[in-house]
Amino acid sequence: MIKQFFRKKKPDASVSVDMNKQRRYEALVRAWHRDLYRYAYWLCHDQHIAEDLVQETCLRAWRSLDSLQDDNAAKSWLITILRRENARRFERKQLDLVDIDDYAIADTQHQGNEAELEQQMLRQQIMKLAPEYREPLVLQIMAGFSGEEIADILGLNRNTVMTRLFRARNQLKEQLEQQSERRGQQNG
Repeated sequence: MIKQFFRKKKPDASVSVDMNKQRRYEALVRAWHRDLYRYAYWLCHDQHIAEDLVQETCLRAWRSLDSLQDDNAAKSWLITILRRENARRFERKQLDLVDIDDYAIADTQHQGNEAELEQQMLRQQIMKLAPEYREPLVLQIMAGFSGEEIADILGLNRNTVMTRLFRARNQLKEQLEQQSERRGQQNG
C-alpha cells in the first residue's frame, strides 16, 4: 500500500487537454478581442452592449472551441458568433414598432468640425443601405475581411459577396452625390 502511494503517478490526460484548450482560447481572445469589440460597437453604438456582446461571444467560443478546426479561420469564426449573439439580443426583446414618419425629430447634436460631420454623414448613408449590401461593406471596411472571408461569415458565394460590395459602393456613391447636390441647391 505504501509503495502505491509513493510511486510515480501518470499525469491526468484531461488536465493537459484542458490546459491546451485554455492556452488556445487565451491566445484567440488576446489576438481578436479588439476587433470583436470594434465590430460589436459598430453594430450597437453602445459601449456597454458591445462589451456584453464580446463577453457572450467569448463564452460561446470557449464552449465550442473544439469545433474550430483551423486557427487561421478564428477571426471569421468569432465574428460569426458575435453576429449571431447580436441577433439573439433582438430575438429576446420584442419592441413596439412605430411609424417614424409620424414623428418629427430635432437635430440636437452640436455642430462639430467638418471631418466629424462628414464621418457622421457617411455612417448615416451606410445605414440607409439595404442590410444585404450594408453588412458585407461593414465587414470589409471595419473588420478588414476579404471577399472570401465575408462569404464564409455570411454563408454566401464569394461572387455574390463581391457583387454586393460593388453595388453597395455604387449606391453609397450615388447617395453622397445626391446629398451633395441638395446641399448645393440649398446654399445657392
